Amino acid sequence: MYKPRKTVRVSSPGRVCLFGEHQDYLDLPVVPLAISLRVSVEGTRRTDPRVHITLPDIASKDAFSLDRPVPYRRERDYLRSAVNVMRRAGYTFSSGFDCIVRGNIPISAGASSSSALVVSWVNFLARMSNEAREISREECARLAHIAEVLEFNEPGGMMDQYTASYGGLLSIRFHPAVQLERLDSPLESFVIGDSGEPKDTMAILARVKNRVLAVSQSHARRHPEFSLHNADSQEIDRYGAELRPEERALLLGTVMNRDLTEEALKLLRGPSVDHRELGRLLSMHHAVLRDTLGVSTPKIDRMLEAAQRAGAYGGKITGSGGGGCMFVYAPEDTKTVAQAIEDAGGAAYIVHGDVGTRVEPPRRASVRTRLS
Repeated sequence: MYKPRKTVRVSSPGRVCLFGEHQDYLDLPVVPLAISLRVSVEGTRRTDPRVHITLPDIASKDAFSLDRPVPYRRERDYLRSAVNVMRRAGYTFSSGFDCIVRGNIPISAGASSSSALVVSWVNFLARMSNEAREISREECARLAHIAEVLEFNEPGGMMDQYTASYGGLLSIRFHPAVQLERLDSPLESFVIGDSGEPKDTMAILARVKNRVLAVSQSHARRHPEFSLHNADSQEIDRYGAELRPEERALLLGTVMNRDLTEEALKLLRGPSVDHRELGRLLSMHHAVLRDTLGVSTPKIDRMLEAAQRAGAYGGKITGSGGGGCMFVYAPEDTKTVAQAIEDAGGAAYIVHGDVGTRVEPPRRASVRTRLS
């Protein structure tokens, strides 16, 4: 059995989706990369059932008791939902804790700050529960997905939770079941650019997901053999008369992104990586997201163009889109690329691949002395 220390600190990474953006909720393959920006949860046990959480990065606090069901007080109340989800999964809590949440991932910007938080919190709760369990990465990802997505009937997929839990460069397939493959491709530096443009992640996900699902399901009712898993552009063209132009464009865009993901996987599974080809595929993916799904913005496009003029090999928007972050692959001239993004109005972060959720040494001897 795992033996909890007096103070427990857990952290989990954000992510960029290299390939397969807007595909995980369609059960199509994705290639995410965990990045060296993280969210940590650090806590110390109390002698009563109270939980006190401080989130200084967003000037917020929360408090509740573990001796009764934890009510939700806001939309997407993830910290509370994780407690309820873990209780339903068999975890018990007889004492509370004081804890502090910190992170350096851009918030609500497409770099998966919320999933990094929830995965860290689930890992932390497992270790602070009466069972004091060292939770598996699979269970951590699964429970985090329930707490973040299913508990609130939200439209997102499972990519973010699995990436934050497992870390590294991954290929994830969701059909007919979750299949995870670690990719050992030796990738170098990326530069993330936060546009500072606010975005409504849930609205964008619901809009894009619902549009694609409605078109594909309607088409499959007329043609039961049709599936986004194996359809090709020629097949879609054969049914052109049955589809409105925007419906045809959505299906073709989805198939193009799926095929780009498979092409990228062949590249990334090789003994070496053609860095310029990787950049080219990233930019092709962005073109589909921009022109077909309509999830980019003029500012993000300017940031991408500035970064590539400065030496980046290619890049794309990351996350649901409509604002938030872009990223570029910049194995050379990395600082120059970062400066170009800053000059275009973004906040730049130089990042590399990173490990999944992990226990870390406490930052201080006791969290309680700070929070009490």
